[in-house]
Amino acid sequence: MIELGAKIRDMRQQKNLTQEELADRCELTKGYISQLENDLTSPSIATLCDLLNALGSNLSDFFHEESEQIVFHESEYIEKTSDGMIWNWVIPNAQKNAMEPVLVELEPGATTGADVPHDGEEFGFVLEGTVAVVIAGKSSPCKKGESFYYTANKEHSIVNLGKSKAKFLWVSTPPNF
Repeated sequence: MIELGAKIRDMRQQKNLTQEELADRCELTKGYISQLENDLTSPSIATLCDLLNALGSNLSDFFHEESEQIVFHESEYIEKTSDGMIWNWVIPNAQKNAMEPVLVELEPGATTGADVPHDGEEFGFVLEGTVAVVIAGKSSPCKKGESFYYTANKEHSIVNLGKSKAKFLWVSTPPNF
């Protein structure tokens, strides 16, 4: 449900207009604008159109709300397979976000390969098996139910040294996969 008054107030403030200035542009009173912004009254369609015009908008744009996708289904994942690895980008187009989660499966002996140092941080949670987190040549084991976290400013990789498949959720911020 759209909060009409709050949205009009936000638009007015973005234009650096006072209630009185907006009222003058629309031949209304400052009191009416105040009541409208506090949801104590509702405008007619004609008055709303006048207000939106004065604010540089229109009915279509005002009532159009971007719907942000919150839940992603397995059918939307992007999968890449290579050299004993399966990469599943579980949030499509996550590279535009602040973080990028990837579900990684490694066959025994497989490695993600060395990732060059970069800005940001990385987090992982092991879902199956045991992996070794290798940072600047130093290896740290991490098994099912454990997590890892590091600053990505040194060369790093994940290796499956076990005898069975390893699966982990790997999150990079900013996106880097």
